[in-house]
Amino acid sequence: MSNTYTHAAIVPLIGGQLIGQQQAFGSLPEYILSYSVFKNNDSQILNYYDNKVPYHLLDEKPTYKAKNVDVVMATCPCAGLSTLGMKSSSDNPMNDWMIQSADYVLKTVKPKVFWGENAPALAGKNGKPIVAKLRAIAEREGYTMSLYKTKSLLHGLSQVRKRSFYFFWKGKEIPLLPYVNRPYEKIEDTIRKSVVSDDDPMNILANSKTPSEDPVYRYILEELHGGISHKQFIEQLPSHTNTLSYVEAFFAQPPEVTYQNLKEWMSKNNYLNEEGKCERRAAKLASGGNIMRNTTGFAKDYIGAFVGHHPTCLTHPDHDRYLTIRECLDIMKMPKDFELLGGRKNLNHICQNVPVSTAKDMALGIRTALDGKLETVSAKFLVQNNHNQTRDMELEVSTLEAFI
Repeated sequence: MSNTYTHAAIVPLIGGQLIGQQQAFGSLPEYILSYSVFKNNDSQILNYYDNKVPYHLLDEKPTYKAKNVDVVMATCPCAGLSTLGMKSSSDNPMNDWMIQSADYVLKTVKPKVFWGENAPALAGKNGKPIVAKLRAIAEREGYTMSLYKTKSLLHGLSQVRKRSFYFFWKGKEIPLLPYVNRPYEKIEDTIRKSVVSDDDPMNILANSKTPSEDPVYRYILEELHGGISHKQFIEQLPSHTNTLSYVEAFFAQPPEVTYQNLKEWMSKNNYLNEEGKCERRAAKLASGGNIMRNTTGFAKDYIGAFVGHHPTCLTHPDHDRYLTIRECLDIMKMPKDFELLGGRKNLNHICQNVPVSTAKDMALGIRTALDGKLETVSAKFLVQNNHNQTRDMELEVSTLEAFI
């Protein structure tokens, strides 16, 4: 029988990672720590807990000393290192929240394990300066550190999204966390399984427009496929795509030819604004540039990362509509009774999140480690790669025998 452990959070944001930790440990967090800049995001998880979990803003209480717990988690913003952002770099100020939270937790709370999630680049070249700072804090406070590279698809979700988890372990031993590779649920099945009831306040469309009224999608349905329905179109798709990518792949010609065909149809059907867009896209692609394809998207097999435009652009696989907020929450495996405060205006809070089931996998690994049921290594630093189930470590004793 597993032992009982106490846990808490710092900068939980909307709370998917914290809920996963809660499910793994079977109890509510003792408290939530954060900073004023994250109050709006944190309000989501506080509301889910009906404001019954103590919440402390460290910048408003600089002398506050949080009590000791066994495990603390963090979901500090990953925009500083995310390649999905425009300003990804190791010196982006957003990365400082990882440093600041680690410094406070390891120095003040002194848990058995402190863990967090960030962009995949944390475990790569761009993340080395941040990792070096985190390791210095770990060494100062008597912890070892490990990284775990993975992606949501390996945890059974219908989105690829790569990510890195970081762990601080009290002492000189690093547990070898289990590798995960379970079959993923197709994105169309995830959406179809989402319960949409009339009395659910989250049963509102993230985008109230009708997909087939999108001029490019209308061109696809009527001109390229002779007037098929939205459902028929989805059924014939081999994989997830969007309107522009589909048109380009359909013609498989140079972009200037593809968009010339599209431009002529737009002109004939009096979509003058779209006609101009076709000209600009063709010119940019012909000159070697790139274009944004954040257009109406179609759920099939699996998607990339559920971020940015996806909540408002992804369509239902059977119905000619965009997703409801409940369906967006279900893609991230948030609880069925979770409500998004602010509705549509806070859709991005869903994206700034760790899927609950992915977080639960990692938290269960931590719990198993605390129970003493995992193999450990004496190392200063360890990187586990869940993609190919390998590991690389910096040993306390540099001998070939120890490495093997």
